[in-house]
Amino acid sequence: MEKHAVCPWCDTEIVWDEELGPEEFCPHCENDLKAYRTVSFSVDNDGGEAVEGRRAEAAGIPGGRRGAPMDDELDGYRHTSSRLLLLEEKLERILDGQEEVPECPECREFMVQAGTQTIADERYRPTLHEAVGQPLLPGPFQLVWYVCPSCFHTQNRLSSNDRDGFLKRLGADSL
Repeated sequence: MEKHAVCPWCDTEIVWDEELGPEEFCPHCENDLKAYRTVSFSVDNDGGEAVEGRRAEAAGIPGGRRGAPMDDELDGYRHTSSRLLLLEEKLERILDGQEEVPECPECREFMVQAGTQTIADERYRPTLHEAVGQPLLPGPFQLVWYVCPSCFHTQNRLSSNDRDGFLKRLGADSL
């Protein structure tokens, strides 16, 4: 009996090696496969299929569900709704309009620009480096915030104008 798992991040079916046991990380996207929304099932080599179990705690089903396989697990197609397709289409349009499209460090989905933040108050004190003779990043400056639409991880980056000023003050333009 072959054992399989479906990666919750890239939807790739992973066949386990019976001697080594289940994979801890997806060999395709390298994300963690331990329990979090992972679908596990067994395929009987006699042609019958049986679902061993589902781990669906993240979806609000404590302990998962045991029973007959769902239709989309058997026919090999990934079923989706029109609402999900519209969401994916809207995300594509948003990402196409962004100047930068960083990849999420957590799940490797593309991140959506959420806004900018200006840092200019008394809580920020720039460091004065002797080697440069001035602060590398004096206030005010802007950070661009990004949000992952899949795992909701956030990150920020220095705006492109402030990056140029940072490099000029660093003296990188004279290299």
